[in-house]
Amino acid sequence: MSATTPAPSRRAAFIRRLMDNRSFTIGLALVGVVVLMALLADVIAPFDPLKGNFKARMVPPGAAHWLGTDHFGRDILSRILHGARVSLHIGFLVALFTAVAGAVIGAAAGYFRYADGPVMRLMDAFMAFPPIILAIAISSVLGASVTNVVIALAIAATPHTARVVRASVMVVREMEYVEAARALGAGHVRILLRHVLANAMAPLVVRVTYVFAIAILNEAVLSFIGVGPPPPTPTFGAIIANGRDFIVAAPWITVAPGMAILLSVLGLNMLGDGLRDVLDPRMAVTTR
Repeated sequence: MSATTPAPSRRAAFIRRLMDNRSFTIGLALVGVVVLMALLADVIAPFDPLKGNFKARMVPPGAAHWLGTDHFGRDILSRILHGARVSLHIGFLVALFTAVAGAVIGAAAGYFRYADGPVMRLMDAFMAFPPIILAIAISSVLGASVTNVVIALAIAATPHTARVVRASVMVVREMEYVEAARALGAGHVRILLRHVLANAMAPLVVRVTYVFAIAILNEAVLSFIGVGPPPPTPTFGAIIANGRDFIVAAPWITVAPGMAILLSVLGLNMLGDGLRDVLDPRMAVTTR
């Protein structure tokens, strides 16, 4: 009796390719460490991140305070752990809102030819400004808060995302299976959702990982210049801003959160590179 081995499912094969991709696995590990830091901040943080201790002002890293303290005597490690939660929360929401808005705008412009001109000219108007400058302007007008930072960063990142989706949709809409669905009488919404967007998601997924990373970096910039989440909310940028006047006397105040930003952004970028390698047919060479 001969035994036949069932062919692996497409999902299992896709997961295997991801796990075999070195960039993806390293990025996943780095992002996983930062996410665990954020989720377990209340458990593993040795001190209250908002409570100062003037007797322990600007203490260098040691047994009592692993990453030292700032000029208010607040434990840097505790502030980084809780800051990771805020920064990741902002980055996730920016990536989510940008993905939804970019998919809707890009799909509409790419599929409906009559909408392409006016919609893309509006996106070009937003893209005329550097994203960080646009985010600073919007956040300054709206005021300093987590919600306003998310709105500002999402608006700044959406135009480029919409262009990425539009380019993919314009390619997919000319495919034979889309023409067949149209000939069979399928409506525009059905064609967009089931045939066009479903086959144009790969560039969007990669773009979202980049938006997540750049949102964390830009949130740090906004917090550093004072238009991010208001004090005493601990964020990576706010911690660095608190230590800029003491960079010579107490460099650990800025170095530690800077390294946290580096790990977060590097992990997300490597995650995106791995997804691109696997999702893009032209680069689907398994890294072993």
